[in-house]
Amino acid sequence: METTKSHIALLASPGMGHLIPVLELAKHLVSHQSFKVTVFVVATDHASLANTHLLQSPADSGDLLDIVLLPFIDVSDIGGPSVSFIATIVTTVLRSMPFLRSEISKMEFRPTALVVDLFGTDALEIADEYNMLKFVFIASNAWFLAVMLCTPEIDRKEIDEHVKNHELEPTTLKALRETKKVPIYPIGPLVRPIEKSVFGNEILAWLNKQPKQSVIYVSFGSGGTLSAQQVKELAWGLELSQQRFVWVLRPPTENDAAGTFLALGNGSDATLDYLPDGFPARTQDRGLLVPMWAPQVEVLSHPSIGGFLTHCGWNSTMESIVNGVPMIAWPLYAEQKMNASMLTEDIGASIRVMAVESDAAVGREEIRSVVRKILVDRQGRNIRSRIKELKDNAANALAKGGSSYNSMSQVANICIQHLKTKASGS
Repeated sequence: METTKSHIALLASPGMGHLIPVLELAKHLVSHQSFKVTVFVVATDHASLANTHLLQSPADSGDLLDIVLLPFIDVSDIGGPSVSFIATIVTTVLRSMPFLRSEISKMEFRPTALVVDLFGTDALEIADEYNMLKFVFIASNAWFLAVMLCTPEIDRKEIDEHVKNHELEPTTLKALRETKKVPIYPIGPLVRPIEKSVFGNEILAWLNKQPKQSVIYVSFGSGGTLSAQQVKELAWGLELSQQRFVWVLRPPTENDAAGTFLALGNGSDATLDYLPDGFPARTQDRGLLVPMWAPQVEVLSHPSIGGFLTHCGWNSTMESIVNGVPMIAWPLYAEQKMNASMLTEDIGASIRVMAVESDAAVGREEIRSVVRKILVDRQGRNIRSRIKELKDNAANALAKGGSSYNSMSQVANICIQHLKTKASGS
C-alpha cells in the first residue's frame, strides 16, 4: 500500500552549522506543508549530539518528523591535526553512504525526495536507485552558490579577493537562473524560533538589567576559535571600549580557526586563565563571560542587544538580520570572508574589523573603535536603520504570498506531483 502523503528525506552533514538549517527546513516542511520528514544525521560525536535539545522533535510535529542518527564514523585514519575540517566532513559523509542506503531500503514508505547539502551530493546516487526527486540545499547566500557553480570558469584570484560590483542577491539569483540549467528555489531565511531556554536563564536575567541596545554580543559560532594572542587583544579591546558586552568564550588554539567545528554539545571551561590578568574583575560591572555556549537566538532577540561581533557564519548572519541587530564582521574560515564582504560592502549591514597586516592579530584599538562605532557613533545608527529594512524584507519573504513562501510551495507541489506519478505507475 502506498502512502498518500509526500515523504521527504533530508541529510545533515556533521557540524552545528549544517545541522541547524536542515532541522529548520524539516520543521517548515512539517508545519507548512504537512509532509512526513525524516532527517538523517551524520555526526562525529554521538555522545554529545544525543544530548542536544536540537534533536528533540517539536511537540506539534506528531509522528511527521523523525530524526535518525547514522552510525558513528571513525575517520582518525585520514591524518592528524593538519587535516582540514572540510576533508574530515567529506570523508565522514562518504563513509556514511552505506548506512544511509540501508536505512532507506528498510523504510516501509520510502521518501518521495532526498535533500542534501553540498557535502552530501554522493547520496544523490541513492536517490536515483529509489526513484526519488533530488534537491541540493545551500544554507548560504546566492553569491556563494554562484561561486561554487562557476569555480571552474573563473580565476581563483577573483574568488579569493571576493570582487563584487553589484547589489548581490537579486542580480546573482537572476544570473544563476539564466545561465544554469537547473531550477533554483530561494526559501530563506530559515532561522530557529525563540524558545525558552533552560541554559540561558542567567544570561537573559543579566540582559534584563541592561539599557536598551547597550550590549555588544560576541560569539564566533559553534566552532570558531582564536589564538591566545587574539583572545587577549579582544579582551583588551572590549575593556577599552567601556561598553557592555556578553562574550561567549572558547579556549584559544594556535592551529585552526575552525578547530572545534565538529564538536557538539554544551561544554564549559571555567578556568578562563587565558584572559588578561584581572580582566574578569575589572569588567564585571558591565560584562558577562559565558564559557563555550549561549542561547544565541534568545540573546539576539533581547532588546538590550545593540550589536553582534560575529564570525559571519550564515546561520549567525540570518539570526542577526531577522532580529534587527547590526553586526561587526570578523570572518575566520570557509565562506565567511565572502559573507563579510557582502554584509559590509553590498548591503550595509555591518562594519568590518581590520588587522594592520593580513596575518596579524586584530589589535585592541581597532576592536575598541568598531565596538564604539556600532553601539555609540552615528555609523551604528545608520547600520541599525539598514538592518531594520532587511528584517522587514525577511519577514515579508516568509509570509504567505512572499517570495520564499511561494518557492517552498513550488517545491512542495513538485514532490506531490512526483508522488502521484509514482502511485499511478506512469
